[in-house]
Amino acid sequence: MIGYVTLGTNDLARGAAFYDALAAELGTKRMYEWEGAIAWGEAGGAAGIGLMKPYNGEPATVGNGVMVALEAKDNAQVDRLHAAALAHGGTCEGPPGPRGEGGFYAAYFRDPDGNKLNAFVMGS
Repeated sequence: MIGYVTLGTNDLARGAAFYDALAAELGTKRMYEWEGAIAWGEAGGAAGIGLMKPYNGEPATVGNGVMVALEAKDNAQVDRLHAAALAHGGTCEGPPGPRGEGGFYAAYFRDPDGNKLNAFVMGS
């Protein structure tokens, strides 16, 4: 149902380096790029993610309670995504590890603009 998610940035070059690193770990790349915006994913594939300066020209701000979840293939990839996020200007919001019961393994982090993401795998 979801085609893509767009997050705001105040520094597109800094954000691009962050999302390029995550996309590389997930085995994808930039799909579209135009003035003030970049999108990662694959046409006809799973939902993609976009990063752009707000259309209205106002500063980008973080949505309270908003989070984008990136599905990983296994626990090790969750760990690598978390490490890549931190290495590219992200901040930790919860280290990799099991959450609750039922095999949910996740790591939580924020991008350089403060947008919250997680990397997860179910049934690990």
